[in-house]
Amino acid sequence: MMIDINSDMGEGFGPYSIADDAALMQLISSANVACGYHAGDPVIMDRTIRLAKEHGVDLGAHVSYPDLMGFGRRRIDMALPELECHILYQLGALDGLARRAGHRITHVNPHGALGNLASVDAATAQSVASATMAFDPDIAVLVLPGSALEQAAEAMGGRCVRLFLADRAYNADGQLAPRNQAGAVIHDPKAVVARVIRVIETSQIDTIGGQTIPMPVQSILVHSDTAGAVDLAGRLRNAIAERGATLTPLSRQG
Repeated sequence: MMIDINSDMGEGFGPYSIADDAALMQLISSANVACGYHAGDPVIMDRTIRLAKEHGVDLGAHVSYPDLMGFGRRRIDMALPELECHILYQLGALDGLARRAGHRITHVNPHGALGNLASVDAATAQSVASATMAFDPDIAVLVLPGSALEQAAEAMGGRCVRLFLADRAYNADGQLAPRNQAGAVIHDPKAVVARVIRVIETSQIDTIGGQTIPMPVQSILVHSDTAGAVDLAGRLRNAIAERGATLTPLSRQG
């Protein structure tokens, strides 16, 4: 079995950093790089791209609403054609720096409020998928299983990779439990590893309400800004290998 471990990277700004990207990059197989809208700037993007290239890690665009102050966790109402332009702008910025470094974009992962809305709202999902396909129809879209974004991208002939967020609780509809809900973020690393192994082995997960739902996935997300992220990524990598799965970047799956 092939499984990917990916992480949101380059989420500092100017002299500020919130994660140990250099250490994490040695433990993951795919990186989602902030493109300046919720975090990141051209220098940080360039540095993160080069780290990914050095370690043979796939490069993804972590696109967001233009919400630097709110870390992309606030929804911004805008016309859908306008949203597509913002997504393409971010893809183009990352691509320009990646080309100079000899790397290439292999996937896109919508961040925060944009990702949450694209998972449930067909029109937003259509915009995210349309912008991605316009940029490069061969790159993958990271999606929650059964989400509106998965349906929209597949309808356009796009390639989807189903994602499981290691430290987040899920509702019965397969969507993420809101961060402000008690228990929505799981902090115990042993519990996180156990959840991931269960998902890999059974394609199921228990929801925050106690129901069991299907969760067929190909990629596990470790949030880089979570306390102990490097330790958690190492634990996950070891646990996955112990069960005979092969750590495989997104571009080499399927």
